[in-house]
Amino acid sequence: MEPFSSITAVALPLNRVNVDTDQIIPKQFLKSIEKTGFGKYLFNDWRYLEGDESRPNAEFILNKPAYEGAKVLVAGDNFGCGSSREHAPWSLNDYGFRCIISSSFADIFYNNSIKNGLLPAIVTPADLEKLMAELEANPGAVLRVDLREQVIAAPSGLSIAFEIGEDPRHSLLNGLDDIERTLQHEAEITAFEEKRKQSVPWL
Repeated sequence: MEPFSSITAVALPLNRVNVDTDQIIPKQFLKSIEKTGFGKYLFNDWRYLEGDESRPNAEFILNKPAYEGAKVLVAGDNFGCGSSREHAPWSLNDYGFRCIISSSFADIFYNNSIKNGLLPAIVTPADLEKLMAELEANPGAVLRVDLREQVIAAPSGLSIAFEIGEDPRHSLLNGLDDIERTLQHEAEITAFEEKRKQSVPWL
């Protein structure tokens, strides 16, 4: 998993609450267990007219030229609610997003994001409102998100602290998924297994 320390990139304001995982990536595209190839289906029902990829919806913010190459998504409250599909962070990652900022996330989406190297940064509702207003007033604005300092910096000088648990922060900073975190204790695991073989050799 790619480590995450900080990012400076165009931020896209998706000013909608309760965006669920079926809106992030509709169920008909969940036909692969690979982590790639899902970016083109991100927000499919909003992004394309009648879900037809050949007919982009010019009114949907992801299709607006100012947000081309955006890597930070600023979303409304309760982002990632609904079913527990891991394809949701896969599609966000595959599109190019590295960080999602919101005032709250669904628990399963939050954990799945961290396991896939995507930073879910939690800010207060008041700070989210300020940030959303600034981004909507300045299309294409760039944010700096610093995980070490846990701070978001906007062009206006607005500085916002965000929450993240110490364990998720450690995982993201060091690029560790669950397996890699376990392997950090490989020596202890090996010693335990050897001791167990001696105490219960019949197992």
